[in-house]
Amino acid sequence: MPDQEKLVKELADKHGRKREFLLPILQELVYEKNYLTDESMRYVAKELNISAADVYGTASFYTFLDTELRGKYVIRVCKTISCSMKGKDEILHVICDTLKIDVGETTLDKKFSLLATNCIGWCHKAPAMLINDIPFIELTPSKVTKILQDYIKR
Repeated sequence: MPDQEKLVKELADKHGRKREFLLPILQELVYEKNYLTDESMRYVAKELNISAADVYGTASFYTFLDTELRGKYVIRVCKTISCSMKGKDEILHVICDTLKIDVGETTLDKKFSLLATNCIGWCHKAPAMLINDIPFIELTPSKVTKILQDYIKR
């Protein structure tokens, strides 16, 4: 039995095999494997007895359920109006210049991926971004430069 199929079975045993458990299973797959492969989504569909289109539709709807391989550090910059009004474009410019990638791309060394995403829940402290699950708020170009330098050194 392939590794991903085994993991999906374990997650279905843990959560249950009803449609309502699809999201927690997908979230744990992303946590364990960094992204959802087509193969893993087919296994989930089989285990939950739902269509692969339903699984893929759910996975592609949610920003944090990656369906393609990302870098070790996934940078998600909030693109809401709050962040835009407070300098989101400057923040993106600094990130793109520093990492030499555009939004939607991953660095050649697979260390960083850059995504623009809808609200991350920090509008009151805009502009904001997440690196993996860690929020960075009230960003300025110099703050972003320092944050990136710290991650580059890791």
